[in-house]
Amino acid sequence: MKNSNFGDDKPKIRILANTYGTFGIDDALSKDADGIGLLRSEFLCFEKGDLLSEEAQLSAYKSVLCAMAGKPVTIRTLDLGADKQIGCSEHYNEENPALGMRGIRFCLTHPEIFRTQLRALYRASVYGNLGIMFPMITSAIEIDEIKKISEEVKKELNKCSIPYSCNIKTGIMIETPAAAILSDELCKSVDFFSIGTNDLIQYTTACDRQNAELEPFIDKTYRAVLRLIEITVKNAHNAGIPIGICGEIAASTAFTEAFIKMGIDSLSVSPQNIPKLRSFIRNMY
Repeated sequence: MKNSNFGDDKPKIRILANTYGTFGIDDALSKDADGIGLLRSEFLCFEKGDLLSEEAQLSAYKSVLCAMAGKPVTIRTLDLGADKQIGCSEHYNEENPALGMRGIRFCLTHPEIFRTQLRALYRASVYGNLGIMFPMITSAIEIDEIKKISEEVKKELNKCSIPYSCNIKTGIMIETPAAAILSDELCKSVDFFSIGTNDLIQYTTACDRQNAELEPFIDKTYRAVLRLIEITVKNAHNAGIPIGICGEIAASTAFTEAFIKMGIDSLSVSPQNIPKLRSFIRNMY
């Protein structure tokens, strides 16, 4: 089986796939992805504006984990708000939704929705190699609250004798400057980091990524963003946890060498970009 690992004298970097819910799983398999680095669950959990039931979510997560047959699958919890207004998130009338009630803020403000998703994820974990990733983290306080709710969910499952894996890895998205700057503290509370460069670029450059008129004002060398990534990689490795990149520039070969030199452990890209990226990395050595 092909993979992106090299010999002992060459960097070992996993090439993973990003998917929109279950859409893209077949492509990830056909391109021999090393796993799923980012499954955007908000495209899976809702149907016609309504949250899917726990059982329906369980079925969807199970199908993905079984399809990947033991390869790692990292599912991001609901990332609603900003440009993703679905159903119950639409009632927020915010002047600046990109800085508003989105990502983990939405989930912690709607614990009943969050608990339903966590229950489904934990129950599905027995069918494969599951990682759970939380978006839009800015402080350790949020991680503490996530852990509190997660432990309560586990206790509920234990009480009902519902099995779940004890080997679930939990991680956070590094997509705000705050998370990057505090990464030396945040790494103590999680099993892995994943850098979401789309939002990290937006928040670092103060340019709304939905506004095409701001494109000329964005430094395409991303010098400031790369410095934040380098800081985060160093802190992650000092703590002994893996770190990957799942934003769009993970697929840009203009940055691949820089990421490898930093020590990035994985790059997660759209399935169609996997062959190109894998070939580029192999041709570097």
